[in-house]
Amino acid sequence: MPLLLYPFSACVPPPRALLRRLSPPPPMAAVAPPPPAVRILPSVGALDLPPLPPPATDDFHWLDLFAFLNSPADTYHQIPPRGGEEEELEAGLELELELELERHAEVERQRERARKAQHRRQRQRQVKAETEAWARAAEEYREIEREMLDRRLAPALPYVKSLFVGWFEPLRDAIARDQDVQRRKRVKHVYAKYLLLLPADKVAVIVMHKMMGLLMSSKDGTGSARVVQAAHCIGEAVEREFKVQTFFQKSRKKKDQSVNDPALEKEQAKCRKHVKSLVRRRKMSDAQKLVQQELELEEWGTEAQVKLGTRLIELLLDSAFVQSPADQTPDSSPDIRPAFKHVLRQPIIENGRLKKKHWVIECDHLVHEGFESTARYVDIPYLPMLVPPKKWKGYDKGGHLFLPSYIMRTHGVKDQKDAIKSVPRKQLRKVFEALDILGSTKWRVNRRVHDVVETIWSRGGGIAGLVGKTNIPLPERPESEDPDEVQKWKWSLKKAKKTNRELHAERCDTELKLSVARKMREEDGFYYPHNLDFRGRAYPMHPHLSHLGSDLCRGVLEYAEGRPLGKSGLCWLKIHLANKYGGGVEKLSHEGKLEFVENQLLDIFDSAENPVDGNCWWINAEDPFQCLAACMDLSDALKSSSPYRAVSHLPIHQDGSCNGLQHYAALGRDYMGAVAVNLVPGEKPADIYSEIASRVLDVVRKDSLKDPATNPNASLARVLVDQVDRKLVKQTVMTSVYGVTYIGARQQITKRLQEKGLITDDKLLYDVSCYATRVTLDALGQMFQSARGIMAWLGDCAKMIASINQPVKWMSPVGLPVVQPYKKYKNYMIRTSLQCLALRREGDAIAIQWQKAAFPPNFVHSLDSSHMMMTAIACKEAGLHFAGVHDSFWVHACDVDQMNQILREQFVELYSMPILENLLEEFQESFPTLEFPPCPPQGNFNVREVLTSTYFFN
Repeated sequence: MPLLLYPFSACVPPPRALLRRLSPPPPMAAVAPPPPAVRILPSVGALDLPPLPPPATDDFHWLDLFAFLNSPADTYHQIPPRGGEEEELEAGLELELELELERHAEVERQRERARKAQHRRQRQRQVKAETEAWARAAEEYREIEREMLDRRLAPALPYVKSLFVGWFEPLRDAIARDQDVQRRKRVKHVYAKYLLLLPADKVAVIVMHKMMGLLMSSKDGTGSARVVQAAHCIGEAVEREFKVQTFFQKSRKKKDQSVNDPALEKEQAKCRKHVKSLVRRRKMSDAQKLVQQELELEEWGTEAQVKLGTRLIELLLDSAFVQSPADQTPDSSPDIRPAFKHVLRQPIIENGRLKKKHWVIECDHLVHEGFESTARYVDIPYLPMLVPPKKWKGYDKGGHLFLPSYIMRTHGVKDQKDAIKSVPRKQLRKVFEALDILGSTKWRVNRRVHDVVETIWSRGGGIAGLVGKTNIPLPERPESEDPDEVQKWKWSLKKAKKTNRELHAERCDTELKLSVARKMREEDGFYYPHNLDFRGRAYPMHPHLSHLGSDLCRGVLEYAEGRPLGKSGLCWLKIHLANKYGGGVEKLSHEGKLEFVENQLLDIFDSAENPVDGNCWWINAEDPFQCLAACMDLSDALKSSSPYRAVSHLPIHQDGSCNGLQHYAALGRDYMGAVAVNLVPGEKPADIYSEIASRVLDVVRKDSLKDPATNPNASLARVLVDQVDRKLVKQTVMTSVYGVTYIGARQQITKRLQEKGLITDDKLLYDVSCYATRVTLDALGQMFQSARGIMAWLGDCAKMIASINQPVKWMSPVGLPVVQPYKKYKNYMIRTSLQCLALRREGDAIAIQWQKAAFPPNFVHSLDSSHMMMTAIACKEAGLHFAGVHDSFWVHACDVDQMNQILREQFVELYSMPILENLLEEFQESFPTLEFPPCPPQGNFNVREVLTSTYFFN
């Protein structure tokens, strides 16, 4: 380079203001030694400010660059003083730095203002969604009516919408007339005061949509619902809407008054102080009455709900009609008939049980046939939340903004409700915190996967786990009149119709899920408030589309916030893809899964680029839509310029290995069981189901070699020996933790043998099933000796408690009170305007057998829910986005390693507690008159081995 040959000292550039500010002076300048108190200015980059613009080309010279590069290293970090000119330079730098900081702060302030404004808008939308859902639907029908009157033409509407429009006005008017009659009566019906609480148009909308929703969601697809169930559902919906409106208006009124009236705010603070004082003085009843007056509304009760619901159903029966589109001559009268009928369903045998005769509301076949194509148009008034849920602070304080929300799903059981209400708030801190963490996880619709689902659905479904849109053909009646053939045809016809009804119900359910996905598709994010069942397991409060649901639901949901994969995240994304593909791949080691994915990269890329019309490799996966989502994420990462920096929104799952047996093995310190369920480090994941199947096969082979004359099991073993596999024993092993009985296990194994179809004789099938059940349960008992001992001990304790007519109750490790709800119920009759109904009322007598059988699985569920809550809290403290589905924990791919460490540490912390000893002590304190047996003996397994077990959660 010729320029480097010139004498550099002769090339001192002329002064340039811009470059002198950014660069040290040339090395040839005379520099005095720096004074001791030289101020070092922070670099602009260290303040995370936007980079300064490059110097203009007409003001830049290569000599300045050479001067900078040839200056001494120490001059890069400080500016040598050169009299007044350098002081002025330093002051200019400080001024520019201050201006840049101010600009940066202003940008941050603008972002914060924009964020708050967005949150206010979303909150306003959420408030409207919770308080105006039914009102908006009623206004829509009124608007359609006005349009029809103005244009004298019925608008083109989806089928179900046209039905609603036709029913709305007659039903609204019927309700309004009934309200007028009840107002004028001196002696009113029981339901009258509840009927008058809401406008007639809003009540009409609730009745129509709730009834249609019930009929669509019937599992058997018959288009019918029990009268008791329908009446309770409608009455409960009216009560909920009334409470929402009352609470909303009360809150808004208080807010407006408190803004204009500081004295009101002072009065409220005084009231709160009074309540706290009453609590401190243990005057709980007085405090409760005061709080009741301020915050709560009267509970209607089941009887009032049902009486109101039956009256509204009666009005619907008289108001809703359909007209047959069958061929009719101009002279004939139109075929108009009721849309719903009140029918007595005769006794039938279903799933081996006799269902007694009962009254149902049944829709006309014209309404029933229109369900599939129009289920998406049925209003789902309460969708996932657009803003984070309210933090839980009590039994009914948290979750939705205005919708009634309860921390526990008690299903009306008083003992459970009283137990959780009586516990101090401080004791439930971890429970509240865990539910808040689950509810604050922000989700969004995975639009690419959703597009694929919609495409497949529009083409008729039937692949990737989606139900098909066509029914199976009905068998034709045989030409022969042979009674055996006719009977066989009748059974085939009955079976085909039942299958078609179930397909119909599945299609309606799919439409409802997709309806929610369509409504939430354009949202930046949404949230699922969570609450608990009585054992402490957490559930999203939204019923249709959530991560607790099927593969379809999980496939179309992803985290709203993405995070870069990183090196470990890319590996975990591949492992997740292999797990979702399944087919035995999920049982491989991590290395085996990574190798599988590397060998399938071409298929993965094709699945991501052309999921519907390509090779469709992903369709053969066990969880096809979750597999497709992983294919798309992995393809995007590998095709990017930097795969480790690719941003992923996919939640990566870590699932427990037969989670219930893991907890039993940890409780009993059972080493053999711990090895079988991956509590102990291993080179590849252990499979408890395959291990039990192998033990069963060994016993069956030995028995098959014996002489049938001396050993009755020999002939049964010879029939069974070729049919023993993992699938045969899986359900029985899985439900053993739930205390499955011998009869239940035999029924499970019988179904598996029927599916294989190799044993056609019913007597032989029964004998072989009994034999296989005994061998399977024996193999389980040998492998989990301590676990079986613990289950027996828990059952004995429960039986002793229930024998004195007390429910079994205990405190979970996170402070949640658990009360088993099993009591003997009494039926009682109530008279309604439609018919007499039999309702169930909780009795005083304890169901001893239920208390005993349910206690072991319920206790273990309270432990796995405690583990999940402890993990959620620790993940939040570590800055992770956590979601959980019972024994499946989810985070971003880049955070899986950290979560794996956390969940193992929390498991060790949980089982370092003396859980059984604490339980026994609690029982002895609660029931001092009972002599409980001592805790069962434990094995020699060290629970700290979990910390190094690779496949503990996998």
